[in-house]
Amino acid sequence: MKFTTKTEYGLVCLIYMARDTSADMITIREIVKKERFSPAYIEKILQKLRSANIVVSHQGKQGGYALARHPSEITLKEIIEALEGGATFDIQTFGIFCEPSMREKIVCTHFSMCGLRPVWQKTKELLDNFYGSITLEMIVKEEHQVKNLVSAGQAH
Repeated sequence: MKFTTKTEYGLVCLIYMARDTSADMITIREIVKKERFSPAYIEKILQKLRSANIVVSHQGKQGGYALARHPSEITLKEIIEALEGGATFDIQTFGIFCEPSMREKIVCTHFSMCGLRPVWQKTKELLDNFYGSITLEMIVKEEHQVKNLVSAGQAH
């Protein structure tokens, strides 16, 4: 499974916002200074997150970005969907070319007898459910704590 830098950098930005409880707003400049990302790229990522109601933004001297909701209400699934896109994410990640909506775009003569379709569909379902159970609040914790939560099945 492969995610683009949009998701990687977007998660870094969101974790930064969730951890910095002292500030009302986080500026792109702050994130760029700490993480050494391209300001233009971070701005595009934050705009996508704003469109998905994951962050809010305010203009002006006291402006910047902040989480739109508490970290416990933001799931990894919605972050990935906001940054990777729904249908594109499904196709690129799982290779689900068996979907009827994709048949016009590809050439495959095995639709009627292909046993892979249920495997890909179940894989997608499992990952969607798993990513839907992981919250930003969980991801903000230290690696060993997240590993314990995931291993214990508390990612719900």
